[in-house]
Amino acid sequence: MRLAALETLSCDAGWRPWLFVKATTDDGLVGWSEVTDSHGSPTGLAGVVSDLASLVVGRDPSAFEAIHWDLYRRTRQSPGSIVQKAIGGIENALLDLKGKALGVSVAELFGGPTRETIPLYWSHCGTTRARAWEATGTPKLDSYDAVAALGREVVGRGYTAFKTNIVVPGDEPRVLMPGFGRDGGTDRNPTPELLDALTRLLEAFREGTGGKALPIVDLNFNLTTEGIVRVARTLEPFGLAWLEVDSYDPAALAHARRRSPIPLCSGENLYTLRGFRPYFEAGAMDVASVDVIWNGFAQSLKIAALADTHEVACAPHNYYSHLATFIAAQWCAAIPNVRLLEVDVDDVPWREELTTAIPEIVDGELAVPSGPGWGCDVREDVLREHLLPT
Repeated sequence: MRLAALETLSCDAGWRPWLFVKATTDDGLVGWSEVTDSHGSPTGLAGVVSDLASLVVGRDPSAFEAIHWDLYRRTRQSPGSIVQKAIGGIENALLDLKGKALGVSVAELFGGPTRETIPLYWSHCGTTRARAWEATGTPKLDSYDAVAALGREVVGRGYTAFKTNIVVPGDEPRVLMPGFGRDGGTDRNPTPELLDALTRLLEAFREGTGGKALPIVDLNFNLTTEGIVRVARTLEPFGLAWLEVDSYDPAALAHARRRSPIPLCSGENLYTLRGFRPYFEAGAMDVASVDVIWNGFAQSLKIAALADTHEVACAPHNYYSHLATFIAAQWCAAIPNVRLLEVDVDDVPWREELTTAIPEIVDGELAVPSGPGWGCDVREDVLREHLLPT
């Protein structure tokens, strides 16, 4: 078996594109992965995959570890970012091929699943209904009553945890993202208005859930170290599962963790063992958020193993199509230190048609897929109905 072609395909998923890698062998076997880069450079990422294809085509795709290191060595001067995402996507497509060729799931390639189901949390809960309600066909988050109603929906669907952002409902609902240069702000200091917005949001969610689902708040890169601590102290009464933050400084994050009354989760923007190691050594996080489609499955297993030696649980960063959820689920099945798996419930209405299988979710838990490879493929006919505008 030799790799005959490596290509990328993308589609418009409403508020972001979805980008996939398709690997085809000389005997017609097809492997898939997802490399969606919602806030960076999707076209640049596709270009990197194309640039690296010549290093992979013609080789035995089952030698994924050797190929990974060849790709790493050739891109050593450009570590991380879209280069690593491209390498991760190629690695994952090769793993799908190997699993299919052997007739086993990817988890089986690494010792078999450690569990039958994985606990989930509802991600971007309220966030999507504030910024993309038209694209997803969901109710607009136009009031705090709508937030309470969403909380009831979370519990009614069997989820025991949910994650939201700095969301302000209203006739023109907003998701505050000052760390990304939005909302007219240029600094990342916590204002009284921001703290009040988060308090009102969680009060409304608590009214709706009746305390039957744990909240998670994702601050992204939106606040300084001081701001993280102030938000954590403000939100302590709400009993968060964790506060999610991003930082490129392990010492600063460790400082925040020591002062936070709430567990901290971080890491979704870190790449490879080299990226995570200083954070674990600094004691900077309680939960490691690992992006499996960006790091690559086999490399993410190494990150999880290192996290386990530091008594740190893992929660995959996952807000993509169902294919990425299947990839993350295989990873969760293969490691011993899973906390929760992130899934988006609100999304474009044709998402269920894009893949040959959809996640099996019962009472807020996902059944580990058992099919060959990831357990699902991309339907190209559906993808081509939703191509990105040129």
